Amino acid sequence: MSAPADRVVAALRAAGIAADVRRFDVPVPTAAVAAEVLGCAVGAIANSLVFDADGAPLLVLASGAHRVDTAKVAALVGAARVRRATPEFVTAATGQEVGGVAPTGHPAPLRTVVDVDLAAHPLLWAGGGDHHTMFSVTYTDLVRLTGGEEAAVA
Repeated sequence: MSAPADRVVAALRAAGIAADVRRFDVPVPTAAVAAEVLGCAVGAIANSLVFDADGAPLLVLASGAHRVDTAKVAALVGAARVRRATPEFVTAATGQEVGGVAPTGHPAPLRTVVDVDLAAHPLLWAGGGDHHTMFSVTYTDLVRLTGGEEAAVA
C-alpha cells in the first residue's frame, strides 16, 4: 500500500474500527467505478470531497448517488463561498490525491460534514488514501471517526 493508505489504516486502527480494507489492481477514482468493482449501490460510496470554504479546507462525505449543493453547504458552515478545491489544495490539506481521498489519515483533522443520505446504507465504502484502496465502515463509525457534522448536502 501507499504511505497515505498506510496512514488511513493506522487511523482506523487507532479509532478501534475493524474495517475491511481492500486494494484493487485497477484504480477506483469515482463512485461509479468503485461501486462497480465492489458490487454495491453507488449511494453506498462515501465520496470524500474537499472544498475551499473561504480559504479553509472543508471535507464533505457525500453519497456517490448525488452532487453536493455548495450553496446549501456554505449556509450550513457559515461560509460566504464554498467551491471545489484545486488538486493542489486537496493534497496540501489531506496528504492525499484527488480520486483517492479518504475521510481520515490527514496531517491534521479537517472540518467535516457527513451526508445524512449515507445512513440509509448498512455498510459504506470510502476511499482509502490512494487510487487503489477502499475501506468499509458503518455510518455511525464514519461520523465518529471524522467528528463530522451530520447534514443534508444535496
